Amino acid sequence: MDVIHKGAGDLRVTPNLTDYEQTRASFDWPAVPDVCAGMGEGGCNIAYAAVDRHAEGQEAGRTALRFIADTPDSAELTTHDVSYAELGRLTRKFTNVLRGLEIGKGDRVFVIMGRVPELYISMLGALRNGSVVSPLFSAFGPEPIATRVTIGSADVIVTTAAIYKRKIAKIRDQLTTVKHVLVVSDEDAEIPDTLDFHRLMDEAPEDAPIEHTTADDPSLLHFTSGTTGTPKGAQHVHGAVKMHYITGRYALDLHDGDIYWCTADPGWVTGTSYGIISPLLHGVTSIIDEAEFDAERWYRILQDEEVSVWYTAPTAIRMLIKAGPELPAKYRFPHLRFIASVGEPLNAEAVWWGKRVLGLPIHDNWWQTETGGIMVANTPAFDIKPGSMGRPLPGVEACVVDHDQETGAVRVIEEPGVEGELALRLGWPSMFRGYLNQEERYRKCFHDDLYLSGDLVKRDADGYLWFVGRTDDVIKASGHLIGPFEVENVLTDHPAVAEAAVIGKPDPTYGELVKAFVTLKSGYTGDDALRRDLMGHARKRLGAAVAPKEIDFVDSLPHTRSGKIMRRLLKARELGLPEGDISTVESPAGVKA
Repeated sequence: MDVIHKGAGDLRVTPNLTDYEQTRASFDWPAVPDVCAGMGEGGCNIAYAAVDRHAEGQEAGRTALRFIADTPDSAELTTHDVSYAELGRLTRKFTNVLRGLEIGKGDRVFVIMGRVPELYISMLGALRNGSVVSPLFSAFGPEPIATRVTIGSADVIVTTAAIYKRKIAKIRDQLTTVKHVLVVSDEDAEIPDTLDFHRLMDEAPEDAPIEHTTADDPSLLHFTSGTTGTPKGAQHVHGAVKMHYITGRYALDLHDGDIYWCTADPGWVTGTSYGIISPLLHGVTSIIDEAEFDAERWYRILQDEEVSVWYTAPTAIRMLIKAGPELPAKYRFPHLRFIASVGEPLNAEAVWWGKRVLGLPIHDNWWQTETGGIMVANTPAFDIKPGSMGRPLPGVEACVVDHDQETGAVRVIEEPGVEGELALRLGWPSMFRGYLNQEERYRKCFHDDLYLSGDLVKRDADGYLWFVGRTDDVIKASGHLIGPFEVENVLTDHPAVAEAAVIGKPDPTYGELVKAFVTLKSGYTGDDALRRDLMGHARKRLGAAVAPKEIDFVDSLPHTRSGKIMRRLLKARELGLPEGDISTVESPAGVKA
């Protein structure tokens, strides 16, 4: 098996995690630094740890957030810096805005806008007010917004004039719990039934004592779509800040002075936990690009902004690969020392592409909305096995279990190489505390002291975990359990293939047969000759029992906004079944990492 040895990347700084085994053996959650100690005994608030304690400390003058404007000329990067002191001042003012509207602890503030400064100010100001924050994708249409706002019983919506006029105004009468809509606008004209964000901010005083919250008080509400039913509102608490801190240190290897870029939108949990909270906890400078994906723009940002740590998604990486090697050859990345990826499994070819084109391997990691923070990762502390999720981080106890979905019986699988469901032993601080108004659905996620992730994996003899598929994505053909990612990984290794998605298609002979949908790189034509070549390539690598029996060439694949390929949607369309909740499907024209 190909391995990228530790030290094969960039070790200009000593990694925060150097001895994996020893650190895991000695790790103790109570010993993690208390980033909320300044609040007094029992106090815990994410915004205090991320902003308040820096705003008056030695990091006060350091740039916290550097916004890159979405301008027509992408060749010129127009930036706007917000220091920790200024971020503290602005978030305090927004706390007072909410208090002036009689919005307090436990009230729900929904934020719906692009990656502009007002989004970050609103979220952090609401958190320090003790309010529960729910960020939604600005690309959501009216119906997904209405569904989530209704499920979440929102008290306040903060949005932009454009989003309000296009999407929210037409459903405003459905949003019966919403008391106030705050609108960010560059226009002088008032919008009926809304409040002007900037006017309220101008009028608000700067002094706003932080609301007393504890580790168990609710903080964030993130929505995640299931395979069936309405979206699930995963509830998180302020105590998750301990996980955000330690994973920023171990999984992302953040150091003082880093320039960090997380490409995720805060509408996705990664964009909140690691696009806002974690880098601020470590006092580093975060790059925030207000524009959508553009390959050359991204390379320019990595170069011109001297990014040292980059956290992105496999979809974006594949789009960069598809753009060709000539583009990155025009740029230099001497400051870049660590690249990580999340959202779906990163195939081995992409890991090697990073090493070949950017000079660094890409470190995959795994976690979920429900876990609240990174659980399994490839870190600088140990060798990378390309295609693997990595190993559980210190403080995380993971195991592979045989989970009978019908009887509920759970057995821990000790033997390496045996597929089973990934389970996590309870005890990490960022675990979600419920699905809003869905207690039974929440209880089904657990068995005794184990959280059942719904992801199928296998563990090798060295303790590395390998993703197989979702419990509802696994294909059963001729008695074989086939993980779609394994097939997709082989298909994307073919030089013609940009992306691949695999489903199980009912078959009277095999039970299910493997069907693949592939998009092609520029310069290739989807004809019968290429189809035969792909099938031969897959059979050679996987064997006839596992290789696809059918391959369709498509222009694009449906993705969630977090970058995951929606296999269930492909299957529903193939079989003519109801598509279910498609509110998180990304537009084929763009990539949201």
